[in-house]
Amino acid sequence: MPRPILATIHTAALQHNLARARLAAPDAKAWAVVKANAYGHGIERVYQGLRSADGFALLDLDEAQRVRALGWRGPVLLLEGVFEARDLELCSRLDLWHTVHCEEQIDMLAAHKTNGGHRVFLKMNSGMNRLGFTPQCYRSAWTRLNALPQVDEISLMTHFSDADGARGVGQQLQVFEQFTRDLPGERSLSNSAATLRHSGDNPVDPAQRVVSDWIRPGIALYGSAPDFPAHSSAQWDLQPGITLASKIIATQAIDTGASVGYGSAFLAERPTLVGVVACGYADGYPRICPTGTPVLVAGHRTRTLGRVSMDMLAVDLTALSEAGVPVGFGSEVTLWGRAANGEVLAIDEVAQAAGTLGYELMCGLAARVPMVTN
Repeated sequence: MPRPILATIHTAALQHNLARARLAAPDAKAWAVVKANAYGHGIERVYQGLRSADGFALLDLDEAQRVRALGWRGPVLLLEGVFEARDLELCSRLDLWHTVHCEEQIDMLAAHKTNGGHRVFLKMNSGMNRLGFTPQCYRSAWTRLNALPQVDEISLMTHFSDADGARGVGQQLQVFEQFTRDLPGERSLSNSAATLRHSGDNPVDPAQRVVSDWIRPGIALYGSAPDFPAHSSAQWDLQPGITLASKIIATQAIDTGASVGYGSAFLAERPTLVGVVACGYADGYPRICPTGTPVLVAGHRTRTLGRVSMDMLAVDLTALSEAGVPVGFGSEVTLWGRAANGEVLAIDEVAQAAGTLGYELMCGLAARVPMVTN
């Protein structure tokens, strides 16, 4: 019998979350962002759930080839563009759209021999200070691209650094609008946070309302709130795209003062029933999660105890047992996602206990964890 840990990808939840993003920006087309192997879920596993998107946005040529191999014939966007000149040959062959964020990429296009024009997304560095042309250089970059016979159409693009926080998007939006005024082309501005918080008829701040021709939802598609803890996934009406589940493989009844795990990091303040779960940091569960990290056992909320080990972690079964909940060897344990009884433990809560974000937990699942799609 295989080890009982399992990750389940929920196709209906992915469909729901994409629809939720569209509802926030009903007049925009939607990229389904599937970079980082669909945030750790697997591009092939999420495809059915996200194929109603208007396009797929991703990072590299391998991911683009995988999307095309699945039968997708619509737009595919390389979010970081090409990394060397020969990449443009595959862009031409696979009909890939690609971001242009530096002069070197324009140089590559100018030297590229092609029979068909490329669709490019010209990126402005409006304040993120990561990729993109400065506002002052943006119009000259657009002019240079527009003069190239290798370029068929230019879209305009930027990325918000603070769409999920109090600073918001106002300053960057003002810069983008100032330096793109009168430039033709579709706009792509909104990531998950900007889509949910700053789009549509009910933005968090009406003065910072963003209008995009293309939205770029990423983390929201997979059920994580982009601005947690200001809003939870439930408040945004997002459903978990993945459930990480395992089972209890042993129990220990310990007395007051007894310890659990390496370093005796947990000392029992009363007689405690401990469940040992087949999941550890080698599976991608964060080692740094402290005692008290939320977990579901048989669909009921409890907590972890002590340090996370390589292959196991401990959970507190005391209150559940005292309440008459049948728990013990073989009981279902939901590390994050949806339990069999429908109870949800948001991945954001576990990530918060680890001092990180749901993104990292999704992307950090180990290859040894089997995955299925339902």
